[in-house]
Amino acid sequence: MSKEPMSHLKAVYFLRPTPENIQLMRRQLATPRFGEYHLFFSNMLKDTQLHNLADSDEHEVVQQVQEFYADFVAVDPYHFTFNIASNHMYMLPAVVDPSGLQHLCDRVVDGIAAIFLALKRRPIIRYSRTSDIAKRIAQEASLSCPLTLQKLMYQQESGLFDFRRSEVSPLLLIVDRRDDPVTPLLNQWTYQAMVHELIGIKDNKVDLRNIGKSSKDQQEVVLSSEQDAFFKANMYENFGDIGMNIKKMVDDFQQVAKSNQNIQTIEMSRIVEERKLMLVSQTEQELACNGGQGAAFEVVCVEVRVGVAGTGLDPYPAVTNLLNNENVSDIDRLRLVMLYALRYEKESPVQLMQLFNKLASRSPKYKPGDSNMGFTSDIGFILHMRVENVYTQHQPLLSQTMESIVKGRLRDVDYPYVGNHFQQARPQDVIIFIVGGTTYEEARSVSLQNATNSGIRFILGGSAVLNSKRCKLAVSRILHSSGAGDILGQNCTEA
Repeated sequence: MSKEPMSHLKAVYFLRPTPENIQLMRRQLATPRFGEYHLFFSNMLKDTQLHNLADSDEHEVVQQVQEFYADFVAVDPYHFTFNIASNHMYMLPAVVDPSGLQHLCDRVVDGIAAIFLALKRRPIIRYSRTSDIAKRIAQEASLSCPLTLQKLMYQQESGLFDFRRSEVSPLLLIVDRRDDPVTPLLNQWTYQAMVHELIGIKDNKVDLRNIGKSSKDQQEVVLSSEQDAFFKANMYENFGDIGMNIKKMVDDFQQVAKSNQNIQTIEMSRIVEERKLMLVSQTEQELACNGGQGAAFEVVCVEVRVGVAGTGLDPYPAVTNLLNNENVSDIDRLRLVMLYALRYEKESPVQLMQLFNKLASRSPKYKPGDSNMGFTSDIGFILHMRVENVYTQHQPLLSQTMESIVKGRLRDVDYPYVGNHFQQARPQDVIIFIVGGTTYEEARSVSLQNATNSGIRFILGGSAVLNSKRCKLAVSRILHSSGAGDILGQNCTEA
């Protein structure tokens, strides 16, 4: 980029108020390239940062400095994320206290603060009692996390959050991804979640360069409910319905255009067939049910739907058959054994070990090492990420949490209040923040819950948006940080 002076131009900067950005801005102001600088920050500026900028503005080129509270990515109307690259750090065991945790805690506190400053509300705060990281972020200052939401909203910046509104205060509920590790591990069968699982969505954009043959202008496409009417109408529809709706849309277009051209649609169908995802997902759904008696997922073919619905498959033979299936990928084999371990750790330890051995024989990269810190370490870590009874329904644990809030049955002993600030009446707005990341399946649950008109509007947020690849990569990085070696990383990429 050219650095020649352009004093005839006005520059507009939109920045996060990080120490790095402030330092870079000071260098710009010391030798300004532009005639005017208009600075907008996505969150609160510290007084020291403002003074440092003023000291550097010797040429008096700064015309305005404003705070525009947008320190988050609004994925959908009821779903936001912070896109934190080191998201796996939030899922480290409590005994591991890395030096970078302070920065990560501060990032969540700052982001949540921006959400409520944008909403012009100060919330009542509750958190999951079993989560150390949720407690740290909410109220318990420590050497690694000195800044908390309670301290920021009710002490340091109390005046900024005092909007003097008469409505009932919104509820902020901070929960932990480790309370429900199964949801990001499952294959997805609704449009938005399926695209993220099979291809990947980042900032509402889908990279198609490695998916089939795409024209140059279609190598990256925007997938946003705010800009795409078809996506908005179908983002929560199941795979079978999507196929029919796409065909109808193409037929309508060809009729209007009076053309018989072959319009190429996204190649999700090919991926589903190649990886035998219908068979894999059927077994996953059975594993995620209590006793393997849950209703089968909906699939695109009527024959398949009739053949599997309500069969109550014995999960061990089904998993074994899929491990032996040459068309099932290594990553899907690993996912199945993880889910089996989560569900049947106590009931079937012998069969679980047999599955470990079967996986190792089919996928050499998952053979346990001489130090016994191989694949079984991954499974062992996953087993201790969860609480009991998370697999009683196909729905995410979040659905049960929202139902408890609507019915006024969210227990104080499980989700204590922060400080002396209690909910005096039923909240009209509830923001649920998942430390460790959200999924599009959970975002769908929030949207469906809001559609019931219960009188409560739910908003979901998280440190990242997960799919199964990113979840397994996080586990790999956690084990690597804990000295257990990088087992999954060789087969997972950031999605």
